[in-house]
Amino acid sequence: MKVLAILYKGGAAATSEPRLLGTVENQLGIREWLESQGHEYIVSDSKEGPDSDFQKHIVDAEVLITTPFHPGYLTADLFEKAKKLKLCVTAGVGSDHIDLNSAVKKGVQVLEVSGSNVVSVAEHVVMSILLLVRNFVPAHEMIERGDWQVSEVARNAYDLENKVVGTIGAGRIGYRVLQRLLPFDCKELLYYDYAPLPEAAAKAVNARRVEDLKEFVSQCDIVTVNCPLHEGTRGLVNAELLKHFKKGAWLVNTARGAICDKDAVAAALASGQLNGYSGDVWNVQPAPKDHVWRTAKNPLGGGNGMVPHYSGTTLDAQARYANGTKKILENYFEDKAQEPGNIIVGLGKYESKAYGQR
Repeated sequence: MKVLAILYKGGAAATSEPRLLGTVENQLGIREWLESQGHEYIVSDSKEGPDSDFQKHIVDAEVLITTPFHPGYLTADLFEKAKKLKLCVTAGVGSDHIDLNSAVKKGVQVLEVSGSNVVSVAEHVVMSILLLVRNFVPAHEMIERGDWQVSEVARNAYDLENKVVGTIGAGRIGYRVLQRLLPFDCKELLYYDYAPLPEAAAKAVNARRVEDLKEFVSQCDIVTVNCPLHEGTRGLVNAELLKHFKKGAWLVNTARGAICDKDAVAAALASGQLNGYSGDVWNVQPAPKDHVWRTAKNPLGGGNGMVPHYSGTTLDAQARYANGTKKILENYFEDKAQEPGNIIVGLGKYESKAYGQR
């Protein structure tokens, strides 16, 4: 059968570092294994437009492997062309680049390697919070320029201790963020989620649930977004919601770029309503060179901690999601049951509530 993988081009870095498994060059480490079983394996980073390898090969591929870091957007229109498609595998976590309703309609299974990079992303969230609160980026840029004016950076540097931190979403990643914040002695840890945490889990991180989103953000010094992208969360953090944030709050988004309105966030940062915005996810990936989040700043010229989408693709995470992808394929080829936690769409129905209540 034909297996199509849309991965990102790693260039010289991937050539010199074979552990960069999620790249076109290293192909998730499964080419030899797939071809030894007689399967055709097409790997490319070409994903945009009708002449892309993605659209050329999707018409007769039985298996599609994609990644959140360089997503091949499988739209409803492309599903109509994908006559032989039976299985979509996300090498990582987050399958919002696939039209899941169309997958249900067409009987195409969608699986991801759940848990493969949750620790990686949770660590990145805590790092992002700290670099914003401590005003790290402007301080480092000052050193690179050859300058030394402590007051210029210290005037907007704070401690994380005694701050109220809240997560939108308290699933695998959001909960791990709460766990990692415990040693910082925050004033309070809050969470907003459609489902309450089990009592023991909430008690373990001493987290309080706030059921109204506007009330939730109004109590937080720092808000971190850790929920999937779906119809109910697209544009969730918009101009109206940002009005309810504390003046000068910090916002971190390592979930999906489209959960936050890019122009509203940039405007809130420029006005000082937000003191900082950090994350690694963009509404379009790769992000255009003129994307407003690349250069957005607060009134003091700082507050931007944006980086490319790499929080969940550390070398450790790549090993986990490459192995997980291979296991999903093995189960599919041998008609074995898949791990329930990996199944987003089963045969003709949703198996996960991660993408909203269905």
